[in-house]
Amino acid sequence: MIQTQPSVQDIERSLIKGYRRYIWRPFTRAINEFEMVTDGDKIAVAISGGKDSLTLAKCFQELRRHGKMHFDLEFIAMDPGYIPEKRRLLEIDCDALGIPVKIHDSNIFEASQTMDAQNPCYLCARMRRGNLYAKARELGCNKLALGHHFDDVIETVLLNVLFGANYKTMMPKLRSANFEGLELIRPLYYVREASVKNFVAHAGIEPLDCACVVSANKEEGSMRAYIKGLIQQIEKKNPNVGISILRSAQNVELGAVLEYKDKQGERTSFLDNY
Repeated sequence: MIQTQPSVQDIERSLIKGYRRYIWRPFTRAINEFEMVTDGDKIAVAISGGKDSLTLAKCFQELRRHGKMHFDLEFIAMDPGYIPEKRRLLEIDCDALGIPVKIHDSNIFEASQTMDAQNPCYLCARMRRGNLYAKARELGCNKLALGHHFDDVIETVLLNVLFGANYKTMMPKLRSANFEGLELIRPLYYVREASVKNFVAHAGIEPLDCACVVSANKEEGSMRAYIKGLIQQIEKKNPNVGISILRSAQNVELGAVLEYKDKQGERTSFLDNY
């Protein structure tokens, strides 16, 4: 039996109704709780072509259509050097979802590999972020929305603790240090990755992966993949471990840590107030 591609209207209806509990409510909760969107905003929604950013774009379309706030949207996608088939898949996915995306070209894949051939991924990620900030500012936007979800947040906490020797989380919003007047927001902060996967499968689209030749040739087993697997193992004993990790970043007792740093990098030891 041949399965037909759902219409844009069917996809939008499923987001508001079928996935109301798992995507729509957590999405609007994060926006309201962290005051991510206000009247008069012009928001650039960054679309990589992956499942997370495509879901975020649909959520924002529905929020503008049904929400009480008045704001403008720009859907932006950067082509960092995709092969033609990947570029076309990005266009097909956005068209299937009814997303009027603006794609601009760059040579970030090539540049990052030239500058650091052994480990270009970190540099590539930083260059991508800077490129998106620049495009958002060019379009007159005051906010840049990224598709990081709940699982990204809790994995980041453990990555920092276990491999970075520090305690910090992925913030729901932050001001850009290099692009004055621009703010980064993460509206999928409370949305689980599994819900995003289910929604994209229901929408009948094939999202992009990283689409980078370097990452495709790397052995599986990155630090983040290891942390993801670790959390899944712990969930067998404690199904609420994800919530516990997130709440640990809300329940920090400064009197029960050895030392902490403020925004300026000044350190305070527990001995200073002992």
